[in-house]
Amino acid sequence: MDFYTPSIRCEWLVPFPWLSAAILFPIAASLLIPLVPDKGDGKTVRWYALGVALLTFLLTVGGYLNGYDPAVEGLQLAERYTWLPDLGLAWSVGADGISMPLILLTSFITALAALAAWPVTFKPKLFFFLLLAMDGGQIAVFAVQDMLLFFLAWELELLPVYLLLAIWGGKKAPIRRHQVHPLHRWQLPVHSVGGPGDGLLRRGQPQL
Repeated sequence: MDFYTPSIRCEWLVPFPWLSAAILFPIAASLLIPLVPDKGDGKTVRWYALGVALLTFLLTVGGYLNGYDPAVEGLQLAERYTWLPDLGLAWSVGADGISMPLILLTSFITALAALAAWPVTFKPKLFFFLLLAMDGGQIAVFAVQDMLLFFLAWELELLPVYLLLAIWGGKKAPIRRHQVHPLHRWQLPVHSVGGPGDGLLRRGQPQL
């Protein structure tokens, strides 16, 4: 299905944009957490975050059941939204035999993490904001088919991980925090080599 607006060109091969919904829903929901009424004990925001995480998991399962065939090779659940073609800027996502299981596993583990974090009482709104933002970012890391999007998604999931470890990581939080820091130090050269390589191997030519 293709249609055009003055600046955006959209293409998708599935009736519903499952992957885009699974990525953007928890991120958008995390931005609404400051508006969630809470008495200070974090009870309401816990239920809110758990509900969002479960719905995100159901979105990934829905995408798998309604638009993904394990017997078919190549990219599936593909979506592409181009809004600045001259600059090569596009929202491009999809899943293959490697990324689809990881997307399902990520959304499932995040739902379990939201449940396991029920005892968190220190800054619960910040905690669950980071958890939901990380959920969308991690799904995006496995789904995006564009090098720039991959870089942004990697940052979106890595920063919440760093803060979660730094603030709620327990007595060994400083050690874990410094274990994450080298990833930031090396990610730019890795992306510089890995991004074009991924484009050449999976799509014939790199996308910017």
